[in-house]
Amino acid sequence: MNRKAYPEEFREQALSKARARGERTLADIAKELNVSLGTLKGWIQQQNKAQALTGQPTHLPTNLASSQWSAEERLSALLESHGYKDQALHAWCREKGVFEQQLRQWHHEFCQPSKGHLPAESALRQAKQRNDQLERELRRKDKALAEAAALLVLQKKFQALWEDEEK
Repeated sequence: MNRKAYPEEFREQALSKARARGERTLADIAKELNVSLGTLKGWIQQQNKAQALTGQPTHLPTNLASSQWSAEERLSALLESHGYKDQALHAWCREKGVFEQQLRQWHHEFCQPSKGHLPAESALRQAKQRNDQLERELRRKDKALAEAAALLVLQKKFQALWEDEEK
């Protein structure tokens, strides 16, 4: 097997392209760079191991496009990039494969109340109101049933009393 030695700068550029690939696959990036897919994946694994050894944060995914990150990963990225300004922020974004606009959008999404929960809250409120209404109706019917039972008992006692008097 003939192994090519790639310059470190090329590897770093390939890794940054892989991190900021958007909807493209790693295979597409590897083909574009004229590198085998296994080599590119190996570089990503090496970088992840190096970050784990040096103590750099590894909780941000390198195998997913930033648009596919979970809410937890997005929040982590926001917290990690919070103190950076201008050039430092640009460098951090390039390193993580994130656009500044995405950070602003994520910040806005976390700060604004979620509109997805409003219908759920409304449905919950309606369900509670319906439950209260049904409980009131049940208590009313329970009282009516108790009253009807009491009347039947009184009626039987009254009939029994008349029968005793007639004898």
